[in-house]
Amino acid sequence: MAHQTEAKENRQESIPEAGVLGRLVTRLGDVFAIAIVLSACALIFEVVMRYGFNAPTKWAHETVIFLTAITFVFGGLYAAATNKHIRVVLIYDLLTPQLRRAFNIGISLVCATATALFSWAAWLVVQRAVWTPAGEFRLETSGSAWDPPTPGLMKLFLMGILILMSVQFAVLAVNYLRRK
Repeated sequence: MAHQTEAKENRQESIPEAGVLGRLVTRLGDVFAIAIVLSACALIFEVVMRYGFNAPTKWAHETVIFLTAITFVFGGLYAAATNKHIRVVLIYDLLTPQLRRAFNIGISLVCATATALFSWAAWLVVQRAVWTPAGEFRLETSGSAWDPPTPGLMKLFLMGILILMSVQFAVLAVNYLRRK
């Protein structure tokens, strides 16, 4: 019981300005934490198979790369929802509450615009990674011996997260604007 209480105390919560989307993002954070644990297990399995049994896997390396990559990409959205992104606190901490509010609105609008533009760029990449020149659906694969579709999936995931980040920053801007 004490362990569950500690886990709840250590869990990051979204800031109120992040709204419903922020709360959903922080709840999803546990899924991506599990992905990191699974990638560690895959690495351990690969080491045992390679050096213990001289039978390396075809899938472990690419699986670990994919799991850690989606976790790091999701981390940007998580940081926005929990207000844990990088900030130049030397300047920010010197601001009055009214100026901080103005900075929060401005930063959120700039970030919403930037992530919207990155979403568009990601869409251009996704078009090539998901459809053939003839227009047939086919996810880009790695080209390795295992040849999973993880590059295509990663590009789709990145675009989706960028879209959600753009929405999250817009929600933050609106809610900072509403706050007195």
